[in-house]
Amino acid sequence: MGLRDWWRSRREGDDEAVTPSPQPPTEQDVLASLNRVNAMLTEGNAPPVITSRVVRIARTINDTLPRIRNLGLGSMEGYSVVATATTYLPEAVGAYLRLPREWADTRPIDGYKTSLMVLVEQLELLAATMDKILDAANRADAQALIAHGMFLDAKFGHTSDGGPDLQLGSPT
Repeated sequence: MGLRDWWRSRREGDDEAVTPSPQPPTEQDVLASLNRVNAMLTEGNAPPVITSRVVRIARTINDTLPRIRNLGLGSMEGYSVVATATTYLPEAVGAYLRLPREWADTRPIDGYKTSLMVLVEQLELLAATMDKILDAANRADAQALIAHGMFLDAKFGHTSDGGPDLQLGSPT
């Protein structure tokens, strides 16, 4: 195939169809994934020690979702929240629930740790990470509040007693 043939095929639309890349998960996708993990826990009769940790992680993710935009478009923290809800959490819980319960909870697989202990450690790490990300998202609003206070202080100043000087004009 020569250059002319290639160019003609491009103009005529004979080239291979370009498949669009998948869209990033939406907030609804994240919530649906968390609901699926909850269903997995219920159907798999997960122990309370696992369920309570997953519920804590899901609650933190729910609190963080509306604030992800404060972290910046395409931020690593935003990606981590979405990936935790859609990949990390479901995979960890699913791997544990696929094991026979008695075996998973009593047989050491990693040194002295059972599958249950390994999953608890993973969930604790995810929970701590989600807490840090929520703090970072909230910190953005807190910094905006501080900046606004500095603006108001510069604009209106303070009185000698430390309170705001609200004298807008002399009384007549």
